[in-house]
Amino acid sequence: MIPVSQAHLYVSAVTHPGMKGKNNEDRYAVTAFRLSEVDPTPSLLAVIADGVGGHRAGEVAAEIAVDTISQVVSDSNAKHPTQILRDAIITASQNIYVESGSDPSQQGMSTTCSCAWVVDDKLYIASVGDTRIYLVRNDTIQQLTIDHTWVQEAIDNGTLTPDEARQHPNAHVIRRHLGSTQPVVPDLRMRLRSDESDEQAESNQGMHLQPGDCILLSTDGLTDLVEEEKILEVLNSNNREQALQELIDLANNRGGHDNITVISLEVPSRKRLTGKSRRKSRLMTLVWSFLGMGIMFGLGYLVMDTFVWAQTRSTPTISPDPTFELGITSDPFLIPTLPPTQVSPVPATATLDQSTSVISSPTAETSPEPDTSPTPVPATYTPWPTSTPLPTQESPSE
Repeated sequence: MIPVSQAHLYVSAVTHPGMKGKNNEDRYAVTAFRLSEVDPTPSLLAVIADGVGGHRAGEVAAEIAVDTISQVVSDSNAKHPTQILRDAIITASQNIYVESGSDPSQQGMSTTCSCAWVVDDKLYIASVGDTRIYLVRNDTIQQLTIDHTWVQEAIDNGTLTPDEARQHPNAHVIRRHLGSTQPVVPDLRMRLRSDESDEQAESNQGMHLQPGDCILLSTDGLTDLVEEEKILEVLNSNNREQALQELIDLANNRGGHDNITVISLEVPSRKRLTGKSRRKSRLMTLVWSFLGMGIMFGLGYLVMDTFVWAQTRSTPTISPDPTFELGITSDPFLIPTLPPTQVSPVPATATLDQSTSVISSPTAETSPEPDTSPTPVPATYTPWPTSTPLPTQESPSE
C-alpha cells in the first residue's frame, strides 16, 4: 500500500499518563493509505498498545508493537486483511520477545494491543489483551473486542457478574499479551451481539460502516473508570476532539490510576466515493451536465423564437407605394423583402443584444457591425507522549 497524507475518515486521538505519576507506557499510531498506484481505494489503520505494568520497559514493548504492526500492514497488498492483521501481531510479539532477551533491563517486557483497519468502508479488527474497540452507531455503543483477562473468563463462565468483575482484585490479570514465551493468539472476533458464537463473531469481519459511525479504541485507563453509557453520552454531547479530552479529564477526576489513550475514527456523514463508485459518479455528472446544457439551449431557443416572432408580428409603419407590392412572408424567420428601389424605415433584422438580452431599438439606418469585444489517524499520526519518563517502577499489575 502507499501512505498518503489525507485520511478518508475523521481522526482524533488523545493520550495522558494519568494522575499517579506513572511513566506513559501507551503508544498508538494512525496511518492512511491508498491500495496501490492504480487502485485509489482508501485505507486507514489505527493501532493502540498498552505496555503491561509490572514489567520493565513496557513502553518499549508497546512501541515495538505499534511500529511492527504498522509496517507489516503497510507492506501488504490488503487482499486478506484479517490474515494480515494476525501475521502482523504474531510478528510484533516475536520481535518484542527477541528484544527483551537482548537487554536485561527489558527482560519480560510485554504489551496489549488492538488494531482497527478500515479498507474503503469495511472494518477489520484484531486484539490481544484488554485494550478495547467500540462501535458507536445511532446513539448506541457496542464493545467489539473481548477482554483477555481473568475476570472476563469468570464472567463468561458465570462465576462473576460484570459489576463484581469491575471491583475484583484480579481485574487486571491479563491472559494474553505480546512478548510472551508462548506464541500469541490474536483474537479476530468482532462481537456485534452478546449471544453470538465465536464463529459468528469472526464472520462479522469486513462489516460495512455507515455514514456517521464512530470506531473508538481505548486503553483500560479509560474503560476501568468510565462506564460505556457515560462514554456514549460524552461522545454525543461534543465534537470529537472535545469529547476525547473530556473523557480523559473524567477518568483523571475519578482517580486516573493508569495511562489513558483514546482514538476516534469517524465515518463522514456524506460518504466519499472511490474506485468504481467514483468513476460512476463522474459519468453521471457528465450525463447530467450535457442534459442541463441541452435544457438551457432549448429554453434559450424558445426565448429567442418568442422575441423574433413578437418583433416580426409588430404592425408595419410603412405606407407602401401604390405602384409596388410589399412582399411580406408569414414565416417569422424570413426577412421581409422590398423592391430594390424601395427605402423602408423598418430594420432589416431585429438584433438581440447578447450582453443584456434586450432587443435593440429599430433604426432606419444601416446598423454598424456588432461590437464583439469582451463587454481547493493523526492523516498519518504517530504522536508519542511528551511526558518526561520517570524512573522505572516495578508494579505487580497493569
